[in-house]
Amino acid sequence: MSEEIKKKTIVVLSDHPMSPSGVGTQTKYFLEALLKTGRYKFVCFGGAIQHANYQPMKTEEWGDDLVIHPVKGYGDPNLLREAVWMLRPDAVWIMTDPRFWGWLWEMEEEIRSHCPLVYYHVWDNYPYPKFNKGNYLSNDAIATISKVTDDIVATVTPEVKRRYIPHATPPEFEPLDEESRKKFRDEHFGEDAEKFIVFWNNRNARRKQSGSLIFWFKKFLDEVGQDNAVLIMHTDPKDPHGQDLDSIVHELELTDGQVKFSRNKMPAKALAALYSSVDVTVNISDAEGFGLATLESLSCGTPIIVNMTGGLQEQVTDGKKFFGIGIEPSSKAIIGSQQIPFICEDRINEDDFVAALKEMYNKTHKQRRKLGEQGRKHVEKNYSFEQMEKNWVEFIDEIIEENGSWDTRKNYKSWEQLTL
Repeated sequence: MSEEIKKKTIVVLSDHPMSPSGVGTQTKYFLEALLKTGRYKFVCFGGAIQHANYQPMKTEEWGDDLVIHPVKGYGDPNLLREAVWMLRPDAVWIMTDPRFWGWLWEMEEEIRSHCPLVYYHVWDNYPYPKFNKGNYLSNDAIATISKVTDDIVATVTPEVKRRYIPHATPPEFEPLDEESRKKFRDEHFGEDAEKFIVFWNNRNARRKQSGSLIFWFKKFLDEVGQDNAVLIMHTDPKDPHGQDLDSIVHELELTDGQVKFSRNKMPAKALAALYSSVDVTVNISDAEGFGLATLESLSCGTPIIVNMTGGLQEQVTDGKKFFGIGIEPSSKAIIGSQQIPFICEDRINEDDFVAALKEMYNKTHKQRRKLGEQGRKHVEKNYSFEQMEKNWVEFIDEIIEENGSWDTRKNYKSWEQLTL
């Protein structure tokens, strides 16, 4: 009788893996990649959204190997402290923007004296915030989401182990054939089926520029005709963290169906069919670590229009060909808070966006599909889902093997308390 494998335990802090955010979706993919090996189990503190209840939950597929605890915000020191001491994990894995984790970096000694701390770095623009150096040094290893982020980490802290692991889309995201696409448009878009259809799939949050998109889309309609195009926004128009998009639509008098909202979470197959059936997907965020929606769009053979910031610029071009239109930022803005004063955002302007949308509008269907087909090949070559899963398993295996935990912990020198 073979001896049962003792599974490694990892504590995860991130967006809730069942949430619709890109971070939540990629957390889910990370968890599943390691769960499939049969060698890992997870306790996940899922934050970033308002939860219906805060009771721990399990999934039918993974049972006791995945326990999700919904938390407010991103948790707190006492929650993590209790988890570390009760579970004695082999690693702690975190994924989101580093500025949310001030309390976590202050706990470096409490965590890293027992097990490695692994950070999946979501985004930062140039010029990078100098305070990040201390955050980076508080980790045993950093995985980077884009080449921009990877370059920043390599420049700021070359001594910290890192690996570039970009997002990817699962096999469900694939193009419809032309006949299926036409059928989908006829059935779901009705009288809009012959119009130019623009898709936006994002959280309704300030940096995503959801309100600006509607405002700029109106100017586009003023130039091409009110009855010639439709904007579909897959988001919550009343998100408390964003703008009241319903009110913006009414204020701009776009109430004749020019802007439509898709509010409900959709399974991957249905979302893929929607991507495949629209004419273009847009993302004009001021800052974007990666931008999963536009990668999903390219996977489904539909071209994109993006702000050339963060990971978006790596999706829209391979350096030789473009798979849509990339808009160069016209300015930078400094945002921040009392605690974190210097954060840079890249901003495009209305005229450049309207010009890009008109350029895509004036292309033939055949020209747009060709861009999308080339984008699909770009995704297959550079954003393989199978390779992403393999990279995560290799990276976590390496970190645990190299650093150990608890009685076998190595490569970390604990702070020494001095008597004054």
